[in-house]
Amino acid sequence: MSDLQGNLKKAEAYLARFKRDGVLNQIGGEAVPALDGATFETLSPVDLKPLASVARGGAADIDRAAKAAKAAFPAWAAMPGEARKKLLHKIADAIEARAEEIAFVECMDTGQALKFMAKAALRGAENFRFFADRAPEARDGETLRTTGQVNMTTRVPIGPVGIITPWNTPFMLSTWKIAPALAAGCTVVHKPAEFSPLTARLLVEIAEEAGLPKGVWNLVNGLGEDAGKALTEHPDIRAIGFVGENRTGSMIMKQGAGTLKRVHFELGGKNPVIVFADADLDSAANAVVAGIFAATGQSCVAGSRLLVERSVKDEFLARLKRKAEAIRIGDPQDPATEMGPLATLRQRDWIEKVVAESVAGGGTLVTGGTRPAGSGFYYAPTIIDAGASDLPCVREELFGPVLSVLAFDTEAQALALANDTPFGLASGVFTSNLARAHRMARDIRAGVVWVNTYRVVSPLVPFGGYGLS
Repeated sequence: MSDLQGNLKKAEAYLARFKRDGVLNQIGGEAVPALDGATFETLSPVDLKPLASVARGGAADIDRAAKAAKAAFPAWAAMPGEARKKLLHKIADAIEARAEEIAFVECMDTGQALKFMAKAALRGAENFRFFADRAPEARDGETLRTTGQVNMTTRVPIGPVGIITPWNTPFMLSTWKIAPALAAGCTVVHKPAEFSPLTARLLVEIAEEAGLPKGVWNLVNGLGEDAGKALTEHPDIRAIGFVGENRTGSMIMKQGAGTLKRVHFELGGKNPVIVFADADLDSAANAVVAGIFAATGQSCVAGSRLLVERSVKDEFLARLKRKAEAIRIGDPQDPATEMGPLATLRQRDWIEKVVAESVAGGGTLVTGGTRPAGSGFYYAPTIIDAGASDLPCVREELFGPVLSVLAFDTEAQALALANDTPFGLASGVFTSNLARAHRMARDIRAGVVWVNTYRVVSPLVPFGGYGLS
């Protein structure tokens, strides 16, 4: 049996366990149901079949988890940084050893392709290693000298923190928020998205099997309006890390205001990718296609707005059309699949509505706009020649495989179109003109500006944005 087949078998056994026993919360090191016994069912977007019954935590479960995190905090915060580093590296080792198994589970939970999920699982291990190496210096401060004085500063872990993660790439994004919290000496209460709860359960089990003390990391499943709200309002939770849409971020900020919580948000984007006529068009086309259609477009940094210089627009669109129509859509667990289904029916319905409105409003459908045959929340790679920047496909964050296209004639016009959005998360610039690349990188209002590449994220680099991002 190959390693691939063996890991598939492990994943199938794990999914069978979930189907048999349900997905429980993890509080104080113990797997527990919701205190009131409530559950909800999670479906696979691949075949629409039930995956598991999931504990539906509420305010009482959040309170129990917050108290467990608070009780575990003093010992965890006092642990030497070198010891935390060693333990977090053990967690990273375990993630790496089970990356393919994790990827298979995430395929069924989210619908995203194995080739993408396998890389995301390995990135999860990389996140733990990166932050583990910073644990020994997490409390370092500074010595500040003034006349007749020596002033010393130090840093201390803030306390228990709440982590709320989304349904797209949930495993990797969970590690991105939880690993730095643990490295700093904070304890955690994690509420994953209700649409993709399986790998969050797998991740906390991996951590505790690696030796993480009980109560340092607690998991409560549930819905945003009850478990999420209770977490953001709980007085023992000192900060919230959230990845998701801007409207939810706004609600979390309001809910946390009563206890003056710190917040760390990574929200949405309507990210422009600008292609000038002097760019390497083959390389740019590959990057544009990967930037919007990888992960079925369900990524905050998806390059969903293409701005292309008018003189090469027709040629460039022809390249994109060929590449989009060649994407292999199918079972995400098949290693040959390049694009799986969307994660939810609600998401597909929303995308279909916006595409229809955009075409009715004057946009031209270059390719896609259809559902492939068969069950599952599948939607074809779609390109719309928008023509006007006020169409909904240009304005709205669709979070799906839809690329809107606008033409420009001058650098100034390209910049104006790029910044014509309330978002400001990521962007890309393709040009052979180095001076122009620097000008655009300086003036585009986005937290990340990639030049002649797209969607390459290093843990060394800050990741933030402007406006609603």
